[in-house]
Amino acid sequence: MQTKKQSFMESIFNVTVDFVITMVSLHIIFPVLEVENNSGKNIIITTYLTVLSILRNYLIRRYFNKKNK
Repeated sequence: MQTKKQSFMESIFNVTVDFVITMVSLHIIFPVLEVENNSGKNIIITTYLTVLSILRNYLIRRYFNKKNK
């Protein structure tokens, strides 16, 4: 069973990897879809979604850890 700190660190690592993948993907997919590629907006959107993802991953992990006691 993971501690709360381990759950949080796993969430941070997982989402950090996803953040990098998303930033690169946006620069690839936006031109293909003819969407304006604005780095500032991309960072704001990705940061917002990253924070949500960290919270989601952490809460789900804690839920299953508690359930499996």
